[in-house]
Amino acid sequence: MSVRIVQSKQNERLKELRRALRDDGTGASGLVAIEGPNLLAEAQRAGLALVRVFVAQESTHLLDPLSPGPKTEVLLVPRDLLCSTLATETPQPIAALVEPPAWAWENLLCSHPSNAPLLLVLCGLQDPGNVGTILRSAEAFGSAGVVALPGTASVWNQKAVRASAGSVFRVPVVRASLDECFSRVQRAGVKAWAAAVRNAKPVADVALDRPVALLIGNEGNGVPAEVMAKVDGAITIPCPGPVESLNAAVATSILLYEAARQRAEAAQASHKSRASRG
Repeated sequence: MSVRIVQSKQNERLKELRRALRDDGTGASGLVAIEGPNLLAEAQRAGLALVRVFVAQESTHLLDPLSPGPKTEVLLVPRDLLCSTLATETPQPIAALVEPPAWAWENLLCSHPSNAPLLLVLCGLQDPGNVGTILRSAEAFGSAGVVALPGTASVWNQKAVRASAGSVFRVPVVRASLDECFSRVQRAGVKAWAAAVRNAKPVADVALDRPVALLIGNEGNGVPAEVMAKVDGAITIPCPGPVESLNAAVATSILLYEAARQRAEAAQASHKSRASRG
């Protein structure tokens, strides 16, 4: 671990952090920016390399639980200077540039233990808070990963990173065009179901214990018509109340819960069947 003292806002390392925070979390170097001790610890637990750590000179105790490695560069920055660089309104005085995980389609389609991947396809979600919350729910309910279609907010946007509570470091995410997405899922035998408000099957009536991709539309307009033309069907969450539609992240979480419930029931039934034959 090398330690340097930074005194000027014109410092190149500080500029790099500033650019990464501004450019939806990803800088020109390919490193991503994260803020706060909890997220730095989550990144380290996920196996991400802390390339550069920026910490206020008065807060070096925040480094103790991290145990930066020999290749980590630690920059000590005056608190006011560091806080003026960070993205949050009341920032915690530590941030880092880290190497993001490199995910591929194989991580989404070949890593599920039952060979029945549960994918999420985000169709132009623009609110990074929704994107981050969906990543957290994806991890909670056993999704194999997320496909982000054009127009979807970056998962490395600072709001998305915070909303994910660390799941962004562990849930595989690939960005793809519409054509590539459907080519991949169809070749893998994955059925695509679009979330919709009308002209759709209740989610409990759809078999989600098989290889499926759940398509989540834009917050205002839903799944685009050109995407709907490619899916196998549409599903909806029946709402007995007078609300017409749910927040995208809330709806996604409910769909994921139902998929997890069905998969748990199917696994239990399969276990009982094997036990009775044995």
